[in-house]
Amino acid sequence: MKRVTALIIALLVHALTVAFVVLGGWTIAVNAEFAVAWVLGGLLIGVGWLLRPRLGRLPGDAEVLGRESAGELYGTAERVADRIGVKRPAKVAVRDLAPAASYQKMGLLRTPVLVIGLPLWLALPPRQRVTLLAMAYAGSATGDGVIVGGALSTLAEWRGALMGAEPLRVREEAEVKIAATFPALEAPGTGYHAAGFLGRMIGRVLGAPVLLLEYGLTRLARSGDAEAAQRRLVLARRVSTPEEIAELEELITSHRYLAPMQAAVLRGENVTAIRQGALARFGTQQAGVFASPNAVLLGTAESDRIDAELLRHYTRAIRGFGLIT
Repeated sequence: MKRVTALIIALLVHALTVAFVVLGGWTIAVNAEFAVAWVLGGLLIGVGWLLRPRLGRLPGDAEVLGRESAGELYGTAERVADRIGVKRPAKVAVRDLAPAASYQKMGLLRTPVLVIGLPLWLALPPRQRVTLLAMAYAGSATGDGVIVGGALSTLAEWRGALMGAEPLRVREEAEVKIAATFPALEAPGTGYHAAGFLGRMIGRVLGAPVLLLEYGLTRLARSGDAEAAQRRLVLARRVSTPEEIAELEELITSHRYLAPMQAAVLRGENVTAIRQGALARFGTQQAGVFASPNAVLLGTAESDRIDAELLRHYTRAIRGFGLIT
């Protein structure tokens, strides 16, 4: 019932966004001979555009890999996706300093994209690389969906527009400098400050219902978190054991894989040496193959070929490992 209520509220939020666009278009169409109608209609359409649902896009630091240059990685990602039961990623991207991995459907066409953080990927043995992909896929299969998620992003835009305004710091600094340089002059901008204060108060009054609606929709969307977490575990266990999942979750939370690699970078070690050290800490210099009940998803040879494909990206990424905290 809570999920249905969340869906209804989300649809109402989207309907309000559409209403701005429709009202703006209607205002222009009916009063096309008046310039003020074009201004008002354009303003309403602009508000609707700003409040549109965000359908997801790649982070600015993500680099999409070509299938021809990362065929082994694409193949592994597709095998794990098939075993989990999600759509194969159309694109695989890497991020130099991001932790873990994510799988999202982006854009109007809902293109499935797998994004892999290089620091953790470089540190993992083959079996845990499979687990990392499995957890990314499983998380996407139990998400809020585009309707509820898009409504939450729209409400966040409302909240930011109505309640996020603050006085311009640059203007405040300029006023202080003017007062210090010309003490005989009156402090400028009294009307500006009064108007700004009034605007912020109105924004907070109008923003309070938005904040309440956003809070309520978030609570409704998260009401099934326990069940969703259980479903994620069930999906991830199609390719990984509970012990492997727990091990990876602890590793991601503690970041204990990171400090040894940062120290290795400071010592001037290359990617190969850093990778060997990471595998040694996992005690996995042997074959290290992770197998599902019916098929091998990633073996040592395939994992090594992936490392060869990503060597250029690793070399660039390790230069920034010291920035990760």
